[in-house]
Amino acid sequence: MKPAVKEFQDDTELMAEVRRQASNGISKDDLYVISHDDDRTERVADAVDANEPDDLNELVGTLYTKKGEELRAIFEEFDFSSDEASNLEEKLDHGKILLLINT
Repeated sequence: MKPAVKEFQDDTELMAEVRRQASNGISKDDLYVISHDDDRTERVADAVDANEPDDLNELVGTLYTKKGEELRAIFEEFDFSSDEASNLEEKLDHGKILLLINT
């Protein structure tokens, strides 16, 4: 089942949402932070103890030369269609940071 996706422009808003989800009983194991910038993703995920795409690279099992290809593959691992994965990756291109909520 596809996770719910929430998009944020601001890291602080995303971190507050992770805390809200956790306080509502959603396990942090079911929360994934994804951005186009690995440093940003790691910083935010670490701050709220959520997962990040690096945790999924073993699932994808492929090394990519382009970040966009890697991100689309990760979204597809979450059962998003190719078109949906491209749309989500485009949001990341525009500076958004995404929270995937696996429920």
